[in-house]
Amino acid sequence: MENRDKEQFRKLFIGGLSFDTTEETLKKYFEQWGKLTDCVVMRDPSSKRSRGFGFVTFSSAEEVDDAMAARPHKIDGRVVEPKRAVAREESGKPGAHLTVKKLFVGGIKDDTDEHHLREYFQTFGNIETIEVITDRQSGKKRGFAFVTFDDHDPVDKVVLQKYHYVNGHNAEVRKALSRQEMMDAQSSRSGRGGVYAEQVVIACLFKIAKAAVVVIL
Repeated sequence: MENRDKEQFRKLFIGGLSFDTTEETLKKYFEQWGKLTDCVVMRDPSSKRSRGFGFVTFSSAEEVDDAMAARPHKIDGRVVEPKRAVAREESGKPGAHLTVKKLFVGGIKDDTDEHHLREYFQTFGNIETIEVITDRQSGKKRGFAFVTFDDHDPVDKVVLQKYHYVNGHNAEVRKALSRQEMMDAQSSRSGRGGVYAEQVVIACLFKIAKAAVVVIL
């Protein structure tokens, strides 16, 4: 278990803020669930107008859990959207900021069954379904599974933690995205330009070129 005192476990992103909400209002509201070490409403550098979202950092991860358990939250007449802040090094990955209830779990060994997954992941939240994926013909496990929760917060909580050991084995976890969600996430990132966009374009051109070669042959 990682040290939950790290800032990444103590920080919440707050979306949907009223443009009238200030740091003072935001701080006073979330102090109902614990001591805040930082509170900021993000503003436009030029106009200083609120951008409609902010961040609050609690003194402990347990206080974050309490605040999330108390949803929905309403500030200055608006229902806001709190969720666990994505670590800076993870924020560039496709789908990092999407809200999903389904978790991909890789690295599943042959001796790991559904009850092992349930025993481990139920500590993060209420589980609706668990799917251990098997080969249709042989029935053998393919080494991965999907865990669906009744809320997005357990998924956000799981992926914040880098290391997970299920039935004594290291497991890889990430948000399970549908094909459409993955395409939307990649489209959003490519729209920002930069190296990633270039890589997407190059990959697409490469696929087109390969298809053309096949047709010609």
